[in-house]
Amino acid sequence: MSQSAYDCIVIGSGPGGYVAAIRSAQLGMSTAVVEKGDIGGRCLNVACIPAKAVLRVADILSEVREAGDFGIHVSEPTVDFGEVGERRKKVVDTLTSGVSGLMKKNGIDVIEGFAKLTADGNVEVEGQLITVNKGVILATGSVGRPIPGTQFGGRVIGTEEAWALEELPASLAVVGAGASGAEIASAYARLGVEVQLFEGLDRVLPSEDADISKVAERGFKKQGIAVRTKTFVEDVQTQDDKVTFTYGGTPGEADYLVIAAGRGPDVEGLGLADAGIELTEAGLIEVDGTQMTSKERVYAIGDIVPGPALAHKASDEGVIAAEAIHGDKTHPISYPDIPRATFCKPNVASFGLTEAQAREQGYDVVVGKVQYGAVGAGTVYGDRTGVIKIIGEKKYGELLGGHIVGAKSTEMIQELVNVRAMEGGYAEVARMVHGHPTLSEGVMEAARAADGWLVHG
Repeated sequence: MSQSAYDCIVIGSGPGGYVAAIRSAQLGMSTAVVEKGDIGGRCLNVACIPAKAVLRVADILSEVREAGDFGIHVSEPTVDFGEVGERRKKVVDTLTSGVSGLMKKNGIDVIEGFAKLTADGNVEVEGQLITVNKGVILATGSVGRPIPGTQFGGRVIGTEEAWALEELPASLAVVGAGASGAEIASAYARLGVEVQLFEGLDRVLPSEDADISKVAERGFKKQGIAVRTKTFVEDVQTQDDKVTFTYGGTPGEADYLVIAAGRGPDVEGLGLADAGIELTEAGLIEVDGTQMTSKERVYAIGDIVPGPALAHKASDEGVIAAEAIHGDKTHPISYPDIPRATFCKPNVASFGLTEAQAREQGYDVVVGKVQYGAVGAGTVYGDRTGVIKIIGEKKYGELLGGHIVGAKSTEMIQELVNVRAMEGGYAEVARMVHGHPTLSEGVMEAARAADGWLVHG
């Protein structure tokens, strides 16, 4: 049974909320988490984790199909999508059980129900008032947004429902070619689904560097995805067995229409207005460098505040908020330096400024770019088309951004993020000894290219 007062109450148990709660408990504060759904939030239950579980199946399927290139000959593999779903659920159950275990280990109370703030900054859960001694952390995440003229329901689904399909559809139309849409399209295309991918802007993954987007789009088309950029989906009609729509005046249909074109903060019913909490023009909660809102003792993290909507960003913000509530000196997050990872095929990862952004901001830009084929591992492991691109500032050698598309890029980007965090530059990366033969040698070569002395290339 919950107490009537806690030092710290966290509303939401996703990767931001549960990390914040654990850090709070580690600092000796009595802590409770309020969760209206399943422990672990959307990320663990219906978004990040189930997505990667299905994507891993598609990756293995691709490797089996490409085995002949390595002298291993097997018959065409078949997919039991029911078993894929069972494994997905097992992965989710394992990780959510782990989070529940961490709550118990750290002495954190988990309160089930819908929470809202009171005018004086305390918390009410299903009619029960709980006093907050030191601080509240809002970590309620985000919800999917339909595109204009549509609503979710029937055969029009969001990303969460896309990853939870019980049967493998014959066809999908995916609206939005950002990270979520690209992952859904890439996974299901490789599983044998006919996929159309629509994007209103002029390229897929439009927030990534333009060179990276080009390579990714070539990979998508190679998987059989019908990519349609600068194209809007309209006149959506859901039926019993399909959904129909038009794009550029052309009629289209699919078993399901997946909307992956943006999300909004999940703040309805939180009592923000009653508590006097200010919002940005975009409807996000305004916070300072400690994650505190305009209301003293009320903090907010994750998708409901400005910055990229990423789980690891939310986790770090949770640590900052908990430490601030405890009275510790904290540091504000540098949002551009947060790594971004998209687990489509080919993998895409980046941090910092794109080349276009760096030039727009007036930097004297230097670019180092190599293909995976420039180093031995690219040929050994069968990916010569991947690209590593480093954006630097010429005069001082500052590392402004890193962009990688290709196998294991989501792991390799961290090296550049770490160098940036330690105030190193591309010249330092160029002179760091890298293991051979590894794909990470390509990062070193891209840094050498930026520094003016590319060896392999």
